[in-house]
Amino acid sequence: MTGPEAPHDGAPTTLSWLCHPTTLVALALLLVNDHVLKAAFPGPLTGKLSDVAGLVLAPPLVAVLLTLLVPRLPARAAALVALASVGAGFAVVKSSGYVAELASSAWTVLAGPSLVRADRTDLLTLPALALAWWSWTRSRRRPVRRRNARTVRLLVVLPPAVLAVAATSAVHYPYAVGTALLDGQPAISTGSGYDSGDWPTRPADGTWSVSENRGITWRSATVTEEQRLSGQGAGQRQACVPAEPQRCYRAVEGHLRVDESDDAGTTWRVAWEVSDARREELARRSYNPGDVRRHFASRDLIVYPAAGGGHEVLVANGRDGILHRGSDGAWQRKGFLDGRFSKEARWEEPPPLDGGGPGDRQTDLLLAVALALTLGCAVAVLAGHLAIRRGAGPGWWGFAGGLSMLIAAAVLTAVWDREDDGLTFMALTAVTLPLGVLTATALLVRARYQGASSRWIGLALTGLLLTALLSGVPLAGWLVGNPAQSRVAVAIALLATVPGVVLAIRISRLVDGARAYERRYRPRPPYSPDPNAPHAYPPYPHPPHPPRPPAVPDPPYPSQSPPR
Repeated sequence: MTGPEAPHDGAPTTLSWLCHPTTLVALALLLVNDHVLKAAFPGPLTGKLSDVAGLVLAPPLVAVLLTLLVPRLPARAAALVALASVGAGFAVVKSSGYVAELASSAWTVLAGPSLVRADRTDLLTLPALALAWWSWTRSRRRPVRRRNARTVRLLVVLPPAVLAVAATSAVHYPYAVGTALLDGQPAISTGSGYDSGDWPTRPADGTWSVSENRGITWRSATVTEEQRLSGQGAGQRQACVPAEPQRCYRAVEGHLRVDESDDAGTTWRVAWEVSDARREELARRSYNPGDVRRHFASRDLIVYPAAGGGHEVLVANGRDGILHRGSDGAWQRKGFLDGRFSKEARWEEPPPLDGGGPGDRQTDLLLAVALALTLGCAVAVLAGHLAIRRGAGPGWWGFAGGLSMLIAAAVLTAVWDREDDGLTFMALTAVTLPLGVLTATALLVRARYQGASSRWIGLALTGLLLTALLSGVPLAGWLVGNPAQSRVAVAIALLATVPGVVLAIRISRLVDGARAYERRYRPRPPYSPDPNAPHAYPPYPHPPHPPRPPAVPDPPYPSQSPPR
């Protein structure tokens, strides 16, 4: 279908620019670099590669958005505004730390936690705008005039382009990797990471901070001290008080817990802990929690004499920070050392153990909605399969629907741990939710073709909504902390699908296969069954026949008698 194009409508030309091969290559490069190469090869090269790809992709994207918002804007004006605004904005952000901080805040509101760094060396990538201009000069000769083609390109190219441009340098979150003693003084190794690909695994992966006064003040370690501390290897999970060998402490693997012993480790009791349920709730309020048992767990500890007498304990608790036991026996979560704004490192407050809600767990909220809708769609797929089979339809519909729902469930399971919240969002919105809705819709439509009545359609949709609501109740409770563990909420949500499954089985009796056959093969009689029905064509006129003359009897046949 081709429609008339307005004289000043720039959308067809700018959309052709967005779909130019050069722009599509930049889009693919930006996605792969931000989500794969940066994690595998962090450094200035992958950073500059993102800047080049972004400068090629951003101008056509801005031009398309401008022409969609202002339909009568000429394409050339939109292209010039886009190139100028992208170049000027990039130069200002990369030149001013204050503007970069404002951009980070704005991007955090729009696309989640983001970090935009001011780096003047990134200005060397500005010539990439020339490549964007070259692709514009090529694409403006072939505007996309067909409306169907424009719609398809908008739906296919525009969403990933917006997501790719919105992606910025990942915010790396602190990680308490280990503890050690350096000449009798405490030392702490603090690293950082973003997802499963770059979380630190050993003390040497972090940066060391040391104290010269038994933990009162802290400073960054020198190069020599770094080498000595990193050469010590992994920290110790169990240590005893030097002046009291019978008093020992140990970090419990896989838990946020420290045990203590008064008999040199023969028997142990809990000295401090965060229960596994509360720990999961705490972890899910963080970005990219990943494996909770690995990242939110006590790793190692040190015991050293206190400045005023007695002893103190420092425990590295991974993403929960540092745990400190004072000489008075009180345990306190200290958080992380931060020395960015002063010569002496200071403690940052850790996140509170209590508090928070669904507003602090936006990705978990999306996961809960996706799980509830997926379960509801699975019930609708089951109902559609039973209806199709009862209507003598092909069995491969049910097989294909079940396979599709298994794929949606597999993707949902893979991202449930939230190793990367950005990828989790994309997987749910681009795979799980569309796949479940489209599969359920396809089987319901096919069931209607196989003889399902309107009443059956209403009951099938009721089963879908009922299942989604019932399974959403425990998931909503999980978001507010009751139950605190996700495996309990998921198990209850799966049990909540039983009423929907029973309803799907019961309503299959409403499908009449004979009616489906009659609907597909309607009888077509050759003549009208009503003799008085009007004819489509008048009867053919026949001339009157003359009356037939009366029949004349035949003369008698002469008989011959034999001679005598």
